[in-house]
Amino acid sequence: MAQSSIEWTELTWNPVTGCSKVSSGCKFCYAEVMSRRLQAMGLEKYKDGFKKVRTHSTTLADPYKWKGSKMVFVNSMSDLFHPDVPIDFIKDVFKVMNDNLSHVFQVLTKRPERVLELNDELTWSKNIWLGTSVEDERVINRIDLLRLNNASVKFLSCEPLIGSLAGINFSNIDWVIVGGESGRKPRPMKKEWVLEIKDQCEIFGSAFFFKQWGGTNKKKAGRELNGQTYDEMPNEYA
Repeated sequence: MAQSSIEWTELTWNPVTGCSKVSSGCKFCYAEVMSRRLQAMGLEKYKDGFKKVRTHSTTLADPYKWKGSKMVFVNSMSDLFHPDVPIDFIKDVFKVMNDNLSHVFQVLTKRPERVLELNDELTWSKNIWLGTSVEDERVINRIDLLRLNNASVKFLSCEPLIGSLAGINFSNIDWVIVGGESGRKPRPMKKEWVLEIKDQCEIFGSAFFFKQWGGTNKKKAGRELNGQTYDEMPNEYA
């Protein structure tokens, strides 16, 4: 567990590390860059680098030790539904989340098709939110797949937003996070793309969260949209 600077969560929990790229949004993967740094620092958990998917059973005990109620981003350094993660380990992670109902677990995947394959084998307690990444219209099929699972809260991460999603159907999507790419060579995000998503959220009743403009200096660019910040959360957590 680690305190997180990510605006829409409080903690990160990584029972899996390592991943592989599946779409354009992965091009400048933050987790890949961070894994290289942690590997260079000699952290055992990252000794195999980013391309090797590893499970870490010792981390499964961590949520039982947390006090109070936390908002937890699950696998910021991987994808729980990567094909190299064994089904039994995914079930172990779900058991931990099922047992710790005081915490909200935010699971974000680029592989909602595998979620659907395992949907009926998993126990979807109400504290498990499931999201998928949608960076441009080429991967909007992920939204339809997301809608079909049994998670009580379904969300989209449109970060990095690298293309227009005008007119996208957000029915049964509870929450939409939008953000521009950051780093050394970020791809630009147009304001009109952000406003298109905001308009669709208003039409379908989805909570809208604007995370950042991004760029080479994301702190300087800030996260205001038309002079204000948007930190909306799903209704039951608003």
